[in-house]
Amino acid sequence: GSDGVDRLLYLGDVYEDGTAEDFDGHYKPVYGQFDKITAPTPGNHEWPNHNEGYDPYWGEVRGREPPSWYSFKVAGWTLLSLNSEDSHESGSPQVEWLRSEIREPGTCRLAFWHRPRYSMGKHGDQLDVQPFWDALQGHATLVVNGHEHNMQRYVPIDGITELVSGAGGHSHYEFDRQEPRHAFANDTDYGTLRVELRPGSASFEFITWDGRVLDSGRVSCRGGAGGPAEAESRH
Repeated sequence: GSDGVDRLLYLGDVYEDGTAEDFDGHYKPVYGQFDKITAPTPGNHEWPNHNEGYDPYWGEVRGREPPSWYSFKVAGWTLLSLNSEDSHESGSPQVEWLRSEIREPGTCRLAFWHRPRYSMGKHGDQLDVQPFWDALQGHATLVVNGHEHNMQRYVPIDGITELVSGAGGHSHYEFDRQEPRHAFANDTDYGTLRVELRPGSASFEFITWDGRVLDSGRVSCRGGAGGPAEAESRH
């Protein structure tokens, strides 16, 4: 992959409004080089305009309209791109799809979407995404989110390690208090999250733009994850 990257998880929010102009002017010059290996999920800033920004941008890259949510396989793991900006209440088509997709035993799954269930900064906990969390308990090991303009790692909650990687370039959202569930938190550096997946385990690092490792860790998972390699539900 590009610079040793096999897959880039794009976690949402092309500023300010996710228009075609925002994608062409703000996103493509920096991240366009990774388009062919990017797995996107939409953010709250771009979803209202997804018909003119997100959808045509990723549709051109993929050669077809991007699905609202989908899954794919990497290194013995199933990765699930969920959509916190589309309907996601319990019983919604998305959550029903998610439950069906993860019905096989095992926890070697990584789910990613924009707005984190647990969070510190400007936004805080996003309680409305609890149906995702409820479905993933016992079926996934990692959850990766953006939205909050900082970096956070939580101690495992319900067997899931949540990583928030939102320090990709916009102004920071500072922490206003201590969070006892934090295993790591940084609201001053710009950086990214690197995850290395292997069968049965994943290691991760929060890395600054100049290459300093701020935090690292490793999680184990059990069992294989069944289902087709490319199971997509498109709208």
